[in-house]
Amino acid sequence: MEIINCVNRKLRVLRSVLIIGLLSVAACGYAQEPVQEFTYKVLNIYPHNIESFTQGLVYREGYLFEGTGKNGLSSLSKINLEDGSVLMTKRLNRRYFGEGIEIVGDKIYQLTWKAHMVFVYDKDSFEQTGSHYNATEGWGLAYDGAELILSDGSSVLQFLEPEAFAPTRKVNVTYNGNPLPNLNELEYINGEVWANVWQTNFIVRIDPDSGVVRSVIDFTGLSDRTELGSSEAVLNGIAWDAEQQRLFVTGKHWANLFEVELAAR
Repeated sequence: MEIINCVNRKLRVLRSVLIIGLLSVAACGYAQEPVQEFTYKVLNIYPHNIESFTQGLVYREGYLFEGTGKNGLSSLSKINLEDGSVLMTKRLNRRYFGEGIEIVGDKIYQLTWKAHMVFVYDKDSFEQTGSHYNATEGWGLAYDGAELILSDGSSVLQFLEPEAFAPTRKVNVTYNGNPLPNLNELEYINGEVWANVWQTNFIVRIDPDSGVVRSVIDFTGLSDRTELGSSEAVLNGIAWDAEQQRLFVTGKHWANLFEVELAAR
C-alpha cells in the first residue's frame, strides 16, 4: 500500500493493474529516463470483420494481411483496406489456434498458440510451403529486416533467424526497470518494437537492443468508436504502412480498423 500511495499520477484504465504497479515503483525513486506518453488522433476509419479474433496484422503492397485465432475459426486472409473485402483466405485445421503473422520476402509466417507449430505460406498463393517448431507459446510476430521477433505472453522477446526459425537471442522487456509481461501482437516500426499489452488499451514502444520501454500510447476510448462483437473485444492489431508512413490499429471482434497518428500528452 505504501508503494501505491507514493504514485503521483494514475493511468486512466484501471484494469491495467500491472502498468500502474510499475509506475508506482518508478515514482518511488527508480532512476531512469522518463517514459514518454502519447495519446492518439483518428485520421480514417475502415471496415473490419467483427467476427475476426485478430491475432496478427500486417500491411504490405497496398493490402492488409490478417491472422485470426480460435480453434475452428483460425485463418489467414488478404484484405482490401478500403472496403474490408477478403481477397484470399486460408483456414487452419480446427486443432490449431492461430496467432501472430509476419511477412518476410515472399513468405508469410503464422504462429499457433500452444501447438508449437509455425506455418509458412507463399505470400501470393497462400500455399503452405513449410513449417517450423516453436518451443514456446506463440503470441505476436514481427520482422526487423534481419530477424523475426516473437512474443510468447511473457516479458521476453525472442529473436530468430527466419529461414530455420532458429533463436539467436532474447531480450527482457522492462517498464521503469520492471518486467512487462502480456506482450501480444507486435510490429517493427522505425527501429522500435511496438507491442500490444494484452487486455489493456496500451501499446508500448520497445528498444530492441535493451528491451526498455521508451514510450507508451494510451488508446483509451478508441473501442467506444466501433461496435464490439464479444466480451473478448480488446485492442490487438498493429500494422504499419512504411511507404506512406501510416499507422493502423484494430482489435479482436472490432467492426472497424483505424488509421491514427500519435499526439504527445
